[in-house]
Amino acid sequence: MLNATWLETFTTLAETGHFTRAAQRLNMTQPGVSQHLRKLEAQLGQKLIAQDGKSFSLTPAGEAVRALGQARRDEERRLREAIATDSPDAGELRIACSGSFAMLWYPRILTMLETAPDLAAHLEAAPQAAIKRGLLDGAFDLGILDHDPSHPRLEAEHLGEEELCLVLPVRDAGIPVTFATLEAHGFVAHPDGFAHADELLSQNFPDAYQGTDRLRVRTYINQIGQILDPVARGIGYTLLPRSGVEAYTQRDMLAVIPLPKPKRNGLWLTCRKGRPLSARLQRVKQLAKEIAAALG
Repeated sequence: MLNATWLETFTTLAETGHFTRAAQRLNMTQPGVSQHLRKLEAQLGQKLIAQDGKSFSLTPAGEAVRALGQARRDEERRLREAIATDSPDAGELRIACSGSFAMLWYPRILTMLETAPDLAAHLEAAPQAAIKRGLLDGAFDLGILDHDPSHPRLEAEHLGEEELCLVLPVRDAGIPVTFATLEAHGFVAHPDGFAHADELLSQNFPDAYQGTDRLRVRTYINQIGQILDPVARGIGYTLLPRSGVEAYTQRDMLAVIPLPKPKRNGLWLTCRKGRPLSARLQRVKQLAKEIAAALG
């Protein structure tokens, strides 16, 4: 690593083109400026200036080092500006949640972006394990988990709970639901669907449900926005968190069927411990809290 003090001295010398003026600007002596120059040249093993009497010109190596010094100044200036100005309308958001919750959260984030041209957002719909891993390794600043992670490097705030829904076509809303009637419809499977079946069907149909490998699957889709399309068209039933159901554009074509033993999963807003949330993250956190309140 180049010595930052020597680099700044040389950059100032290159700007002023004069040892005395550089010393005055840096509040140093002229011999001090010369000493920093010699030390930097020794560290690089290259001559940085070519002297001609009392004047000098930069060598090719000197031009490269001056460009580096100016770039370092620009980086430091941007860093200071970022630290000093914590605007809710500027910077980057790196957040993650389930695909279902993303269907409600993302449109609200887009509304933020419409009025904040200096704001950028990266929202990843990911499995729970991937969200937790991303929070720990710094890929995400904020995530929503369905449980308290209870990890020494993470902290979580409970926003509320979200119902796991059994969804049928609206035309079947009044039909008594048994496991046999569900099997007659067939299951609309998706990446989280089998885990949801173990959670919900096993506790409501314990005698009939024999595991996900025994379910009659009508179709499988891994696009969160299309999972409910077959159900709306009368092709099978599925299991989804409430957020995914409420975000569906043809909500009136669906019926959420109450079960004797409902299943509700938590909504835990999670981040790295000891890192205060920026103004932009506080703003997107408020959106998540409003969504969670509506789902509850």
